[in-house]
Amino acid sequence: MPSPSPLFHTVAETAALLRVDTATIYRAIRDDAFPAVRIRGRYVIPAMALDELVEAATTSGGCIDVAEMLARQRIARELGGDSSRSERSLG
Repeated sequence: MPSPSPLFHTVAETAALLRVDTATIYRAIRDDAFPAVRIRGRYVIPAMALDELVEAATTSGGCIDVAEMLARQRIARELGGDSSRSERSLG
């Protein structure tokens, strides 16, 4: 029986999946430009957020700026606007 997919990834796992340095992920999290959950001093990244980033990048056919996407989502929430399912989940 295959093991279930994880709900969260560590920063190191996320960096490896995205092929970037862990410092890049930590900087983005600290700048509020990457989706993460902080549990005490440790950050984990929702696997669903990574899946949605991949989907957004492949369906758009262009470059996805996660920080810009999250900023738009925050503004939409603050204004009470409706956003798509994938945007709602990332922020």
